[in-house]
Amino acid sequence: MAADVNQIGDTLMALERSLNERWSSGDSSGYLGNYHEDISYFDPVAETLLVGRSSVVAHISKIYSNPHIVRNEYLNPHVIVSDAGDLAVLSYNLNTFVTDESGEEKLLRAWNSTEVYRLIDKQWRIVHSNWALTKSFAGAIAS
Repeated sequence: MAADVNQIGDTLMALERSLNERWSSGDSSGYLGNYHEDISYFDPVAETLLVGRSSVVAHISKIYSNPHIVRNEYLNPHVIVSDAGDLAVLSYNLNTFVTDESGEEKLLRAWNSTEVYRLIDKQWRIVHSNWALTKSFAGAIAS
């Protein structure tokens, strides 16, 4: 199964990169088109769990603007695949960079991303998405 996990991981990371690169250049339709009808979704702006593609699309459409991201760093990707090979959890850290006033790159945001993909009709579709800022508190806390 290890070869299958690696192959699925490579496939999902390539898909995730392609969706995110579109997002970064101002085209949110890649992610929105990939979301399953019954997706569940969290992000730092959503006050509650969003359920259903129409709810997620409405939420993102309301808050999305072209971020003009010039570079992304995909760090620490990790994939867990179900025994049947039809469900996978992809987690990674994402650093997004924009150009500042002097034309230099600067970090826009650092994210923790978790995407749950399900193989449906031979296509990997996102069934759960969770985006969290890596540093949302000044210190380490748990409660």
